[in-house]
Amino acid sequence: MKRTTMRLLMAAALMRLAFFFYGVYQDEHAEIRFTDIDYFVFTDASKFVAQGGTPYDRATYRYTPILSWLLLPTTRYFWFGKLLFALGDIVAGWLMLRIFQLRELSNDRALKFASVWLLNPMVATISTRGSSEGLLGAMVIALLWAVYEKKIVLSGVLTGYAVHFKIYPVIYVPSILWALDNSPSILGNGLFRWVNKDRIKFALSSFITFTALTGAMYYIYGYPFLLHTYLHHLSRSDHRHNFSPYNILLYISASPSVDKSPYPSLAFIPQLFISGIFLPFMLAKKDLAKTMFVQTFAFVTFNKVCTSQYFMWYIVLLPFYLPSSTMLKNKWLGFSALILWTLAQVLWLQQGFELEYLGNSTFYPGIFAATLIFFSVNVWILGVAIEDI
Repeated sequence: MKRTTMRLLMAAALMRLAFFFYGVYQDEHAEIRFTDIDYFVFTDASKFVAQGGTPYDRATYRYTPILSWLLLPTTRYFWFGKLLFALGDIVAGWLMLRIFQLRELSNDRALKFASVWLLNPMVATISTRGSSEGLLGAMVIALLWAVYEKKIVLSGVLTGYAVHFKIYPVIYVPSILWALDNSPSILGNGLFRWVNKDRIKFALSSFITFTALTGAMYYIYGYPFLLHTYLHHLSRSDHRHNFSPYNILLYISASPSVDKSPYPSLAFIPQLFISGIFLPFMLAKKDLAKTMFVQTFAFVTFNKVCTSQYFMWYIVLLPFYLPSSTMLKNKWLGFSALILWTLAQVLWLQQGFELEYLGNSTFYPGIFAATLIFFSVNVWILGVAIEDI
């Protein structure tokens, strides 16, 4: 078992090294860079920190200062961050295998389903282009592993850290709290019978961790930290490379000659209700890992900004959904879902390329239709996944 696991992890590492070196070559010899623009934002922020400034001296840096601290070695070794993010992929895959053991999945099947993440070229590409989603994926799988290992305080600490690192893992808090129902109630059998020792430990450890980290960053960097790391996401209007149905509305709102619409700011209401309230309380006690997958899928599908790197948020949880899924049992259904999901993206990307690179107006019916098709495909897949749980 250890040998086959090591082979898989080594293959995943070699794949990422191949993508990494190809990226270095493309950056040096091709007109279009392999490296994601976000990576330059990260590394520039680290340079400002190294020079005694703040990461927010770099325009468009919208992340916790901790990320810029982690990437301080890039001031001397520019590619360090890409290797760190790729390592996050590997750690997430290794923890997946540990969880599969706890869920008593056979070794052969565990390796097969972990390969969906570890040997996924899309995942390897996104990390080696310089996206930090690999680190976040490792955090999410780590907190899930801690829950299954019954390390409740550790799972709370990891959850608090993940939410500080990027807001969206907060949707997992209701699911984990609802799933922790094995310890006896400490308030009897009345209205508050759901209050038990595990839930209190998780709630306190996650809240204290998040509050301590956020308070420390605010103490060091003040209001710019709150504005750029958290408050910005309530009003952000990113419309480029955005698969979301809100895309056209965001394009229109971005025009200085148009009155700002309040609706993009309210987009989080249906999104959080579905992913943070409805799905947790309907499904979390049945299967926590699968619930976290459908939560994340719903969160990304209904988010007002939806780019390719966001798909990493649910792909890292996909291996836990697949083993007993209808899409795996019914090969035609699974194949159709994959093909439609891919083709819908290709259709949007073709229209997006026309607009953003060639300057052709493809808003209607092009991008508008492509966006609705992709959204519809995702909603259909989400419905199938929810029924499976």
